[in-house]
Amino acid sequence: MLSALSAVHWLIWRDPRRRAENLLRFAEVEADGGRDLVRAAEVTRDPVLRKLFLKHALDEQRHADLFRSRGLALIRTLPRDTASGIAANWLTPGERGLDDLRVEEEGDAALLAFLHLSEASAAREFANYIAVLGADPPTRTVFENVLHDETFHMTYTRAQLDRVAPKGARRRIWMARLRRFWKAYLRLASGLAGLIGAIVLTLQYFIVLPLFAFHARRAAEKEAAGWSAVAPERNGRLDRQY
Repeated sequence: MLSALSAVHWLIWRDPRRRAENLLRFAEVEADGGRDLVRAAEVTRDPVLRKLFLKHALDEQRHADLFRSRGLALIRTLPRDTASGIAANWLTPGERGLDDLRVEEEGDAALLAFLHLSEASAAREFANYIAVLGADPPTRTVFENVLHDETFHMTYTRAQLDRVAPKGARRRIWMARLRRFWKAYLRLASGLAGLIGAIVLTLQYFIVLPLFAFHARRAAEKEAAGWSAVAPERNGRLDRQY
């Protein structure tokens, strides 16, 4: 029996077009995270982290290729007139990568803490997706391959954080968790604002606008048909400004 969360994931991933769109979005996130990790390897002074960041970046690019290939393969099997369902991106967050983090402004410890939480979150989400993708073995295989790497990323980032900041690792993780919570709140608030805006505009279209149209029609009915006589003082010469 599916849990409530698993049922939500199943509902989201059951639609082929939505599944393809999510895969393509994951590909963009993974590719963006890979570029940021290359930059992190450039700015760090730690040779061990430089090597690990570069390997991590290569994994992210490979994940992007896997997601993109599977997403495009799904799109090719869909009818052209297939309507897209609700995206519900906030329910399928996947991996947020570095989440627009400014790599140059972060120290190694802060970056490792943020990466550790991001990879841990991705591993949990991908495991949930695998559980509900039994009807799509190729997509499930993609997530299984990616999940193997995410587990390694989660492990190495924590181990390196303990090495780089042995006394402040726990505090760094809590700080990174608070930052992720704030970014998640901003995403939710932005989505909620968009939903409220759409509802308000819809109400204006179906309630307020008809009232204006009704009053405009009532005013038009009061106007006399044909030409109206103009007062003599308004019917002056046309060669002056006023």
